[in-house]
Amino acid sequence: MAMQISIWEKETFFAHQDVVIIGSGFVGLWSAFYLKKKNPKLKITVVEKGVIPSGASTRNAGFATFGSLSELVWDAQTMGTDKMLEVTEMRFKGLQRIQKYFGKKEIDFEPCGGYELYEENIVSTEKLKENIAYANTLLKPITSAKKTYRLADEKISELGFGKTKHLVETKLEGYLHSGKLLQALLQKVQGMGVAVMTGIEITNINSTDKKIELTTNQPFNFSTDQLLVCTNAFTKTLLPELDIVPARGQILLTSPIKNLPFKGTFHSNEGFYYFRNLDNRVLLGGARNKAFADEATTDLGTTDFIQHELEKYLAEVILPHFQNQYAIEQRWSGIMAFGAEKTPIVKQVSDNVFCAVRMSGVGVALSPVVAQQVAGMMRD
Repeated sequence: MAMQISIWEKETFFAHQDVVIIGSGFVGLWSAFYLKKKNPKLKITVVEKGVIPSGASTRNAGFATFGSLSELVWDAQTMGTDKMLEVTEMRFKGLQRIQKYFGKKEIDFEPCGGYELYEENIVSTEKLKENIAYANTLLKPITSAKKTYRLADEKISELGFGKTKHLVETKLEGYLHSGKLLQALLQKVQGMGVAVMTGIEITNINSTDKKIELTTNQPFNFSTDQLLVCTNAFTKTLLPELDIVPARGQILLTSPIKNLPFKGTFHSNEGFYYFRNLDNRVLLGGARNKAFADEATTDLGTTDFIQHELEKYLAEVILPHFQNQYAIEQRWSGIMAFGAEKTPIVKQVSDNVFCAVRMSGVGVALSPVVAQQVAGMMRD
């Protein structure tokens, strides 16, 4: 027999809401935060299908990044310079917002700087210097730094990398603990009066003249005046018309390594490989460019092929001097959302239905800015 809802539950937990947000990842929670800041009297419920956010928010590498040099150069070529700068500025401002609202110790944030590795025959020294000068000129109004990037080849040997011809450094990146950031954000919005309910999947959206009715996989439904969809890579189940392609990012984590010589965030191959030192362990992710079609999935598993590619990169490039000194202790994946371009989709979909999705793998940085944008579109 199906569970019956009591009058007390009907008038509290399942009462009609001013706003329901689907998805309790970074974008969903930041959106609740900005909506409450705009109008503290709003009744807001965030609904999450997983026990915890099940996409990418807590399954990433914990980078506080606005983009590697080669990624931004490529984006300028494919999206146009103006759109590249627009997205980069959003990312940079997002990182500043995180630091405004959360202390470094609270989220393990460390402004450690970032690097990009270039292997032999990827780009000439002259072209790389040209790209650095080009990017520095464009980014100065955003970062206020005379040199956002600089050539740092002198550090290659001390960091111990193999197959690396050039190294580009920025002092403006860092890393953080994704789980602690999400927990801190969750506690902040709950303290503002936002209800967050997990284990509930929205299976249908029905808009009427007076309200929006949400069917769930549980023996109860929701109704709301306004709906905000923040489900990123999983959005097409509810809004199939949007240009969203899921992209699985696989990750591995080594055992602790004595005398690990590097610290910071590291990128290579236009951001398709990324790694960092996490408590003297190497956290390495990426390689989906080796199997784009297979990795365009919402399956949260890992594959032997991609994991082999990651292990190969780990041994040949990151740890060539540490053979047989480590083991792989953990493997996992997260699901990102991409599309024809890297600009987020932030818009009104229909009457009183909005979305803020497609973070293109940089949701940590983009989410505070995207959330404020969509909150500004919605009624008080």
